[in-house]
Amino acid sequence: MKTSQSRLVAAALVAASVFSVAGCAVTRDQSTVGQYVDDSAITAQVKAKFADSPVVSAMAISVETLNGTVQLSGFAKNDTERNTAESIARKVPNVKAVKNNIVVRP
Repeated sequence: MKTSQSRLVAAALVAASVFSVAGCAVTRDQSTVGQYVDDSAITAQVKAKFADSPVVSAMAISVETLNGTVQLSGFAKNDTERNTAESIARKVPNVKAVKNNIVVRP
């Protein structure tokens, strides 16, 4: 049951990311529309992997990507969740760097 729910959440996150790209223009500091699409794909992949992870809460951690640099923010239950989220993000193809701004809630 958990696996099917995780996959459903992952599919919803990917779909939301794809639909949000369609009407967006290139933002400041990005060089091309292609780079924007690549960044959106990286964000979607990281969120999907979070949804599949039994350790990381995909709903509590935000993911943003700019020029291949992934920024993580939000709240984690413990250091293990924080570190696992960073590790997952680093393993996604085309990620150049990860900024981990996740705060561990006591």
